[in-house]
Amino acid sequence: MLKQCLDKQGSEWRPVAGLSSHVVRQTLLLSALLGSAASAQTAAAPSSFEGQIVYQVMPDRFADGNTANNAGVDRANPRAWHGGDLPGLTAKLPYIQNLGATALWMTPIYRQQASNSFETAAYHGYWPANFQDVDPHFGTLGDFDTLISGTQKAGMRVILDQVINHYGYAADVVKQQPAWFNGEAECAATTNKDVDCALAGLPDLKQSSPEVQKVLFDAADFWRKRGVDAFRYDAIKHVERPFLNALLARDRAAGTWTLGEWYDADTGTVSEWQRAGFDSLFLFSLQAAMRDAIMSGQGLDRVAGVVARAEELQRPGEVALFLDNHDVPRFANGTLFEDDGQARTKYGLRALMTLRGVPVIWQGTEIAMRGGTDPDNRRDMRFEADWTPAERSVYEVARAAIAARKANPSLSRGAQKLLPLPPKLESDLLLFTRELNGEPVLAAWHNGKARQSYSIRLSALGLTVGNLAATRSLFAGQDAKVSVSGGFLHLSLPGRDAAAFALK
Repeated sequence: MLKQCLDKQGSEWRPVAGLSSHVVRQTLLLSALLGSAASAQTAAAPSSFEGQIVYQVMPDRFADGNTANNAGVDRANPRAWHGGDLPGLTAKLPYIQNLGATALWMTPIYRQQASNSFETAAYHGYWPANFQDVDPHFGTLGDFDTLISGTQKAGMRVILDQVINHYGYAADVVKQQPAWFNGEAECAATTNKDVDCALAGLPDLKQSSPEVQKVLFDAADFWRKRGVDAFRYDAIKHVERPFLNALLARDRAAGTWTLGEWYDADTGTVSEWQRAGFDSLFLFSLQAAMRDAIMSGQGLDRVAGVVARAEELQRPGEVALFLDNHDVPRFANGTLFEDDGQARTKYGLRALMTLRGVPVIWQGTEIAMRGGTDPDNRRDMRFEADWTPAERSVYEVARAAIAARKANPSLSRGAQKLLPLPPKLESDLLLFTRELNGEPVLAAWHNGKARQSYSIRLSALGLTVGNLAATRSLFAGQDAKVSVSGGFLHLSLPGRDAAAFALK
């Protein structure tokens, strides 16, 4: 376990039912702060990312813009620094913008521990040593400011990863400020092991400590003042709840959008944390259902089950949706054959763009990059000059699907309604509508291996729509059609693909 950069594989993370005695004892230290923060949270309207398309970057594995900061780089070693930096990311902003993304999420870029742990460098950014500085491998604060200036000129929002649970194994502050951390004694005494014990052995912060609170609050303010629009908070399951409440209230008052990471979160977990003040969480249960249905052919039943629970969410349009990220195997790795992985990634990307929420695309997914578990899922990004024709084809599907979503307000921000299907069709077909201002769009996912035509009575679907001549999918280059006549919805769908149709 300790040999993982931040080991979450196979974890069963669930909402915390109650607070540990340790946390309860410390709550009084936060009472005055929580009182003022709660007032701020009530007064401020929540920020919104609905309608955004997020592109996730791990800077070390993206683009090298300055070879002068390549100390210790060894691209042949997947656990070493690879040379990507902020100047490289800035230079590639046009690439991200051309794909159609409107927001950039960076994994942590602040100063990391200088030495390796478990034969692994801190290239990923989750072993911090200083929360208010840029790691020299990534560049300088000036480079960060240049990046922010570039995103602002491009009209892109920026999400910065914030580590609030721990410092790096070898960070100097661990020895300098031992009272800031939970040790073996605190772990042994607590009933809440998730919060008061170390995650993967990382030095576990006591967020109830006023000194620790100041470090973390000041870090958020520091990056906010430099132009960051949103924070992605890492490993929130392992952070004290009173501190999270105060942190979220401060963010809400400042207009900062908040995205929490609770590994393996299902709809119930996301709902709980939206009630607690997070704008968004990653819906891992939908990612797992999509992976199994699209990559493994297990049927669309589980996807429908997750989509059906969307009504439990306080803010369904804000939930983060994804096919893969830096903590799970690559989506395209779900099949043995590269060409099959590419074809199914096209299906997954189109499907993702039909759903209500905030789509998040991990660098390389737009070309169906392969990779297993960490660190294989963090291979260096490759750009146009190095793509195969097949990779370019996946990219064009991604770009067209994103463009269609952005061009259609209902697809981008509309309400979502799952349509009931006859039991015999539930494994191979998923239908739902997206609608805004009386302009419905029909999303149709087809898991059958070959092209299939369907005719389904409108009354059985609970759908009211007038006659419609044969209409092609909103996704460019896709041979899918819908028509309505005689009280029936008629669909002609290619095998293993997802389509979207304007019904007016």
